[in-house]
Amino acid sequence: MAKENAVALFLKSMKAVFWGFLGVRKAQGQEDDMASLSFVHVIIAGVVGVVIFMTTLVLIIKLVLAK
Repeated sequence: MAKENAVALFLKSMKAVFWGFLGVRKAQGQEDDMASLSFVHVIIAGVVGVVIFMTTLVLIIKLVLAK
């Protein structure tokens, strides 16, 4: 049960980081996240988000330059 809760909390952290990247976060949602999310989960989710974002950009650039 605790592992399922940790996975759900991490997925909630990923969702919060995703909305933060887009810049469309409501103030109430941010306050709820700050009260319930783990700092470590948010940092890890941010690093994962940056890696995904950078990988996507590199792949797009390689596709454009290959043609």
